[in-house]
Amino acid sequence: MKRCPTCNQQFTDEWLTFCTQDGTSLVETAPLTTDPPPTLVRPPMPPSVSPSEQPTLDMPGSYRPPPAPFSQPQPLQSGWMPPPSPAYPVAPQQSLAIASLVLGILSMTIGWCCYFGVLTSPIAIVMGIISLVQIKNEPAKFGGKGMAIGGIAAGSLYFVLLALIVLLYGMAFLSGAIQ
Repeated sequence: MKRCPTCNQQFTDEWLTFCTQDGTSLVETAPLTTDPPPTLVRPPMPPSVSPSEQPTLDMPGSYRPPPAPFSQPQPLQSGWMPPPSPAYPVAPQQSLAIASLVLGILSMTIGWCCYFGVLTSPIAIVMGIISLVQIKNEPAKFGGKGMAIGGIAAGSLYFVLLALIVLLYGMAFLSGAIQ
């Protein structure tokens, strides 16, 4: 092994004679020993000495708890776990409000045919009211207040117009205009 006396960089290549950094001639150094350091602090006791006769550093009156029994280490669980999924924004539920509005519009348009609106308008009114109650109790979970009000209004308007037509037809019948 060679070393540069100027920059103290060490080179393991034997064919180099000059430092690659500053061009100084390299100096031979003794190779480092790769022997492991000694691990024993003191030599082991001769086999003739029993463990109870071995010297200890216990002072009189000191307490040393008994050694804990050896337990096997628990095997590691899987080291990697996938990250949790990101929180997606949740849109409020509007299904009852939409159904109320659709049934209210059906009552006002197609409901005049065969009095189909007599079935759809009360359902539109009830669904709209239930939707408004849900929106009032849990505004973060439910939405569509305007659609619910529109469904209630369309269903009610159908009944008001139906009652007006029946009233006008009845009055015309009673006055003798219709026979």
